[in-house]
Amino acid sequence: MGQETLKDKTAKGLFWGALNNGTMQLLNIVIGVFLARLLSPDDYGLVGMLAVFTAVAGALQESGFTSALANMERPSDNDYNAVFWFSTLVGWVSYIVLFFSAPLIAGFFHHAELIDLSRFIFVSLLFSSIGTTPAAYLFKNMMVRETTLLRVSSLTISGIVGIVLAFRGYAYWSLAWQQVLYIMLTSLGRFFIIPWRPSFHIDFTPVRTMFSFSYKILITTVVNTLSQNILTFIFGRLYPAKAVGNFSQAFKWDTMASTFVSGTIAQVAQPVLVEVNDDKERQTNVFRKMLRFTAFLAFPAMFGLSMVSREFIVLLISDKWTDSIPLLRILCVSGAFLPFYTMYQNLIISRGKSAVYMWCTIALIVAQTAFVVACYREGIVLMVSAYTAITILWLFVWQYFAGKETGLRLRDVLKDICPYLFASAAVMFLTYFSTDFIENLLLLLVARVALATTLYFTIMKLAGSKILVECMNYLHRKGKRK
Repeated sequence: MGQETLKDKTAKGLFWGALNNGTMQLLNIVIGVFLARLLSPDDYGLVGMLAVFTAVAGALQESGFTSALANMERPSDNDYNAVFWFSTLVGWVSYIVLFFSAPLIAGFFHHAELIDLSRFIFVSLLFSSIGTTPAAYLFKNMMVRETTLLRVSSLTISGIVGIVLAFRGYAYWSLAWQQVLYIMLTSLGRFFIIPWRPSFHIDFTPVRTMFSFSYKILITTVVNTLSQNILTFIFGRLYPAKAVGNFSQAFKWDTMASTFVSGTIAQVAQPVLVEVNDDKERQTNVFRKMLRFTAFLAFPAMFGLSMVSREFIVLLISDKWTDSIPLLRILCVSGAFLPFYTMYQNLIISRGKSAVYMWCTIALIVAQTAFVVACYREGIVLMVSAYTAITILWLFVWQYFAGKETGLRLRDVLKDICPYLFASAAVMFLTYFSTDFIENLLLLLVARVALATTLYFTIMKLAGSKILVECMNYLHRKGKRK
């Protein structure tokens, strides 16, 4: 495939990926605002305690086969069919195990209501298991537009149901229904937008063939899941549900913002990097360009959210969530660097080095857990700070392995991302202190967003940012076509 064709495909994927994640985050904000105003921190805390179990079970049923299929040049129907039945089987086994483990989970967190709540939420595993293979098909074929329309419509329907239930006083059950309904709609909806269908000719030979690669992805995904949920799990054991709810709220908003960037990149990174895998120099150039695009979006978005955390929380979801403000500020700092994890991980996977991906991620969660537990006597804020520091520093470990594999130099990476890092930090610093005199929170929020956006755009324009130029040119071409 020629350079121009690959460039157009990547640009199209990034455009729809950005639209997908941008629309999803906007909807999540609207839905999240309504639910946060109607529900209490305790409600969020109870549902948050179960997140690690559904996430780990979801990783087991996916088992790294999405990446394995994406790395295959032309997956056959038999390959997809084997993964479908394997995921379905694992989904049912996971549900049965977790169903009977519900009393143990409730006992661990000291909340008896978790028995019924967990058994209902775990139903989502039965639906997500049958959606694994269609999701892999969409990912392999870069069908980002179709994925966007499905996710947006599913979130809209499930969000409306959740809000109605919360308004009628269903408390944490409204969050549970929203979660289960969203997974059900997306999983079943994928079958309507892809041509592939499963058959009853079950042959697990492809699964055994792919497993030598995918099991390392599986282990890494499980470890990643534990890493992302380790704080909620620890807090659920040590602190009241209200404290867990405040952290969950901060973590949710941070994740929404960082996912806008990482999700945009993730939908095209691995397929594109695999496509240029035979030319190491070209792959490195493609990677560095994606790195600059990531920095261009991630730093201003996350530093900006950290800057406006107080007015954002109080205005959108009321002052009953003020305890989540310092946590959100800290998490946004690490959230600015999380999209780079997506880039490095996809580069390592595209080179077929799933073992490096696995061990590097395992070492990360060990380090995070050790530092967080060591700080537990000092309170939640310091524990979150330790988690953030390790998350940022670990990028140097990923860079080391990427450099060994591709020859990518640290100084080149710093050259790519530091201009956006320093520009974003300077913009937020100037904006924060130049608007600090404004007392009205709504006016303060609008002023800070408008000023920061204007300053950042102006700096990028004056500096001659190629990423800004290319983004503007692509949007201009899209507008002409319409």
